[in-house]
Amino acid sequence: MNLPFQIDLEGKIAVVTGGSGVLGSVLSEALAKCGAKVAILARTQEKIDKVVERITSTGGECRGYSVDVLDKEALMEVREDIHEQWGTVDLLLNGAGGNHPKATTGQEYFSPDNEEQSFFDIDPHAVDELFKLNFSGTLIPTQVFAEDMVDKHGASIINISSMNALRPLTKIPAYSGAKAAVSNFTQWLSVYFSKVGIRVNAIAPGFFLTEQNRGLLLDQEGEYKERANKIIGQTPMSRLGKAEELVGTLLWLADEKSSGFVNGILVPVDGGFSAYSGV
Repeated sequence: MNLPFQIDLEGKIAVVTGGSGVLGSVLSEALAKCGAKVAILARTQEKIDKVVERITSTGGECRGYSVDVLDKEALMEVREDIHEQWGTVDLLLNGAGGNHPKATTGQEYFSPDNEEQSFFDIDPHAVDELFKLNFSGTLIPTQVFAEDMVDKHGASIINISSMNALRPLTKIPAYSGAKAAVSNFTQWLSVYFSKVGIRVNAIAPGFFLTEQNRGLLLDQEGEYKERANKIIGQTPMSRLGKAEELVGTLLWLADEKSSGFVNGILVPVDGGFSAYSGV
């Protein structure tokens, strides 16, 4: 990976939830290249191991933990291990999240004659699980790891929201709502922690090709589906984003020298999608 610019995170300890995914792994690698010791938290051990190997093979310092971000006791055990291995945490990147197929609609506009899943068919339990993963999956790790950051110079929490928080997409009402909650929570935290030196900001990625949305955007031949073409048509830069294009925003927000007076903001990285009215 070639960093867009270098910041000094030497001696800093970073925790990245959702760190084994397409976006999370790239962001974890960027933090490690800047000198941070990176703890990757995710569910699937095999995926975690691949990211850890990728980072350590290039000289980075990284540890992986298979853990559920909704399990506070398990997260506290991870924190204790990080303390024993490295010390206390300086940076938290809350990247865990996702959608749920039973919390979506099959159509963009309601039609009584359409047999696809409608708003009336959405499973409330699926909505609950989705909100837990996205919102509680941000709140609980913050409860656990932000304790280390109180009155610590350069402490920073960066949440991964979504441009859905600004403009809800068709078909995914629960996911859009959950990410809006993450953005609101970011602002709340930024005020709450403002007197003890912890800055809290969020990144709102637009459309990036990930494992989560690959089936929605690409067909079996790897060609764009209709929904992907609509997205690109509504994106002034006329393409999907690349994971590496989130790195500059992450490093800026993580670096006290660069953004020491930046607190409580949401930064869209979406190729202009949220700015375009369609006409």
